[in-house]
Amino acid sequence: MPRILIADDSAFQRQVIKGIVSSANYQVAGEAVNGKQAVELYVKLAPNLVTMDMTMPELNGIDALKAIKALDPKAKVLMVTAMGYQEYVIECLQLGASGFVVKPFTKEQLLDQIKACLS
Repeated sequence: MPRILIADDSAFQRQVIKGIVSSANYQVAGEAVNGKQAVELYVKLAPNLVTMDMTMPELNGIDALKAIKALDPKAKVLMVTAMGYQEYVIECLQLGASGFVVKPFTKEQLLDQIKACLS
């Protein structure tokens, strides 16, 4: 069963993602409240996928993506953000993000992206 680390500074958003992930029989490996914690938990938990918010305190999602990819070039990171600006999407994909979901998203949109990232 794939294990997913959820990184978002919004407790509400983490709950939403956790509910969707759990309903699809994925295991929630852990939750991070900022990018710095996401990197630390990635090392500790070795999840199959990270859902990464882009706007977070201490370390934003782009910098956390860079740090995780530096540690593990094969890491799968799905960027989840309200900032769906084209240049951010392109930058994240160039940095090695596995996919991109713009908030607000539907359950189907998130699960489709998770499946694509894990396949």
